[in-house]
Amino acid sequence: MKVLGVIPARFDSSRFPGKPLIDLKGKTMIQRVYEGVLKSSKINKVIVATDDQRIVKEVLRFGGLVEMTLPSHQSGTDRCAEIAEKYHDFDLIINIQGDEPLVNYQQLDDLILAFENTEIEIATLSCKNISLEDIQNPNRIKIIEDKNHQAIYFSRSAVPNYSNFKGNPTEFFPYLRHIGLYAYRREVLIQLTKLEPTLLEKIESLEQLRWLYHGFKIKLVETTIETPNIDVPEDVEKVLPYL
Repeated sequence: MKVLGVIPARFDSSRFPGKPLIDLKGKTMIQRVYEGVLKSSKINKVIVATDDQRIVKEVLRFGGLVEMTLPSHQSGTDRCAEIAEKYHDFDLIINIQGDEPLVNYQQLDDLILAFENTEIEIATLSCKNISLEDIQNPNRIKIIEDKNHQAIYFSRSAVPNYSNFKGNPTEFFPYLRHIGLYAYRREVLIQLTKLEPTLLEKIESLEQLRWLYHGFKIKLVETTIETPNIDVPEDVEKVLPYL
């Protein structure tokens, strides 16, 4: 399989404007993400997809590959699909979130290996190492899976609800945290961007729910590697000790 890694990065994040260019101990976040992806031996090419010339300038500065994409895109998935449309000779597209400066190459390789099963359309990562704080944090996405480790639902809320139980909910249910790395077969990714948005997606602000609603299956690949990402400015201090 030929694999293309795409890092969608936009400057005007509603929760943290300018996030890709913040300094993390001498390197910008986008550089740390890019260098982390390069460590995967299974990814053949890595491209940053952005709509901002400041990000273009920074990626070129550290020697990365970058392409401008349409400013009208509503999600990183749309940005990845625009890049995928240009690269017909790739089988898989990996969407690496630009706010994962501690991205681990082993996680990327595990996602790619899942596609040895030819029935898999989309794959993403789940982690059982989740704290009560993360369960209650709407910026940390939770997942419900079926017996075949296919996603049933993603939510910003604590699912399942634990109000009928006392104590720490992780003691009675194996809560799963979502780690925002996605892999798609190229033709599936292009199909996803043509789907109509759904009410559930709008309520949760999670585009994965659109894919599930329209019948696509999302394989969950379990990882024991759990590192903090950066959603809001307060998350920076949680990441710095790992650098």
